[in-house]
Amino acid sequence: MKSTKISSRATAVGAVLAVDGLLHLYWATGRTWPVGGTARLSQLVLNTQVPFTPQGLVPLAGALFSGAALVLVRGGRLPALGRRLSALLPRWGSRAVACGLLIRGAAGLVWVTGVGADPGDTFYWLNLLLYTPLCLVLGRAAWQVAASSTAPVGTAATGTACVGTAASDTVMRA
Repeated sequence: MKSTKISSRATAVGAVLAVDGLLHLYWATGRTWPVGGTARLSQLVLNTQVPFTPQGLVPLAGALFSGAALVLVRGGRLPALGRRLSALLPRWGSRAVACGLLIRGAAGLVWVTGVGADPGDTFYWLNLLLYTPLCLVLGRAAWQVAASSTAPVGTAATGTACVGTAASDTVMRA
């Protein structure tokens, strides 16, 4: 069974990604909470003007939900799904999530210096106090989940063997 730390980290990453996915689906309906329009929402979230359309938001929400599921499988939180997947998919999916979060965190560190972000804008402060720290912490947690090897991926708490056993994962990495 996965360690409690790894399972907790997987749960945290998966929960934040899933909530972010839900927000993107909400915005895909045309609503712009927490602000009054798409121009302001785009500025607060991305520090630039981009259209908030279903064509862009729905696939992004799907990617966020997929990433959440793969991290949760890797962390031992979705054993039924884990039994249906190759061990490589949750491992590499969790690595991809970690890399995406860490890249966003690194970009946020650049914006914190004032490059590409005005310290007088709300985005600057959201980036400094929320987006960047959250991405860096979750990126590290996702990497730790991906790197964990305390139990076979997708193994139920009962110890039932499955496709993604530690042995087959080791052979597949070679």
